[in-house]
Amino acid sequence: MSIQVLQRRSLRGLATPAIYGLVGFVTALCILPHLGVLAAALTGSIDTLQHLAGTVLARYTYTTFALLIIVMTCSAVIGTGAAWLVTMTEFRGRRWLEIALAIPLAFPAYVLAYGYTHVLDHPGVVQSTLRDVMGWGPRDYWFPEIRSLGGAAAMLTLVLYPYVYLLARAAFTAQGATAFLAARVLGKSPFRAFLTVSLPMARPAIASGVMLVAMETIADFGTVAYFGVQTFAVGIYTSWFTMADRAAAAQLALGLLAFALLLAFLERASRGDAAYTDGRKKAPMQRIRLNRRKQIGAFVFCFLPVALGVLVPVITLGIMALGSEQNLLSPRYLGFIRNSVTLAGIAAVLTVLAALMLGTLHRVQATRLTAFSLYMGRIGYAVPGGVIAVGLLVPFALFDNTLDAWMRANFNISTGLLFTGSIWLLISAYMIRFLAAAIGAYEGGIASVGPNMDAAARTLGQDMPGMVRRVHMPMLRTSLLTAGLIVFVDVMKELPATLIMRPFNYDTLAVQAHRLASDERLSGAAVPSLVIAAIGLIPVILLCRRIGREGQ
Repeated sequence: MSIQVLQRRSLRGLATPAIYGLVGFVTALCILPHLGVLAAALTGSIDTLQHLAGTVLARYTYTTFALLIIVMTCSAVIGTGAAWLVTMTEFRGRRWLEIALAIPLAFPAYVLAYGYTHVLDHPGVVQSTLRDVMGWGPRDYWFPEIRSLGGAAAMLTLVLYPYVYLLARAAFTAQGATAFLAARVLGKSPFRAFLTVSLPMARPAIASGVMLVAMETIADFGTVAYFGVQTFAVGIYTSWFTMADRAAAAQLALGLLAFALLLAFLERASRGDAAYTDGRKKAPMQRIRLNRRKQIGAFVFCFLPVALGVLVPVITLGIMALGSEQNLLSPRYLGFIRNSVTLAGIAAVLTVLAALMLGTLHRVQATRLTAFSLYMGRIGYAVPGGVIAVGLLVPFALFDNTLDAWMRANFNISTGLLFTGSIWLLISAYMIRFLAAAIGAYEGGIASVGPNMDAAARTLGQDMPGMVRRVHMPMLRTSLLTAGLIVFVDVMKELPATLIMRPFNYDTLAVQAHRLASDERLSGAAVPSLVIAAIGLIPVILLCRRIGREGQ
């Protein structure tokens, strides 16, 4: 009998009934909005969808696919390359760049779109200066159009590559030096050793980061809508809110769901059963010292994403904000900040706990049901937040109204809106939307924990909660912090679900920015946008410093 089979059998019985119940509850919650969308798609009319098929559906498909390929490729190259350079090499400016490279994660893509449009559009400062200096007319020169597919891909890449960077950097930091040094002894150059040793060992984390980028890209609405790029997400919102045809929106949403499932299947199939175990560093990793020319190349490669994703937007938004009339110290704005941080903090903790339960249960007792739970946890990331919000509101509103009517009829008591009027349903939408991010970070970290560790915990009498608390969590501290960071910042930036599901008079910074931008008050919208980025910087810096300390 193989060692793997013995280890698998030794892990049976680790999960408690309470764990099964919690995992079942999370899975049901993830399924619920998709069932609502499915029911609406199957029972509604297909007239609008037939009209879209004859006009713009092909464009939706091509544009979404092209945008996805560009953003995935660019994010993978920038994120993985920068992570390896700041982790494995030594060059001037590395220490502050390893933190600065993660900062764009705090910026919503649509905020960068506002800033770059203000600078690069026809009336912007760049083209205006060119016309004034060169004496050109509007048709005397060519300038790249920022409101285009390429512009949207650039904005999304600048804010999404940190997903790959953070997970890849955590993986590179956790790697032992033995395999890399062995490759060097065998005559491999540092770059060849990176390709043949470091990169394959970090592949689970990199693949998880690229998957997050892909799902975030196909679900993005704010950036592509502002730039006029016709994607499936734009089609869903146009059908839902402009055409008031929920059936057509649900049918388009099913296309996104199917595409997300395909992405998850292809990623899993390409990875197969590959895994590695390198639980402790057997030799200290000495950073590779680069010559002057390579140091300049490494610095430029790492600095450009920071300059384009942080410095230019901050300077532009700062100048725009100077002329606004927004007072950050007013009770109103302090309320926006408090609401945003409260929602993001609670959602981050609950989402990481849910990912930990789903992932650990599948690890200790892999079945079709646990695999199904993980897949359901992932696909929410590819669905626009507004669709998830409506998918939750419809059944819970029906329950609230039914319960209220029954209580009135039998006890003359009104229960009101128990679920749809609370922040907990909104937090549930956040968890469904961003659970894939936490699962990806968890899987990237758990890939380096050997199954013998779980078997040892079982031998010592630990159940699943004990194993997680005493074995997994100390070893996955960096990965879990990465998961919490990603969810926290994503909730701070989330807009569609918040707009639809927030309780009355419970506005957030993202809602305030959207409201001002909708009124064409971009200078005012710059203020809450900068606050969102500033709050997101705190966990980004803390996480990068912790990763840096653990990598020393």
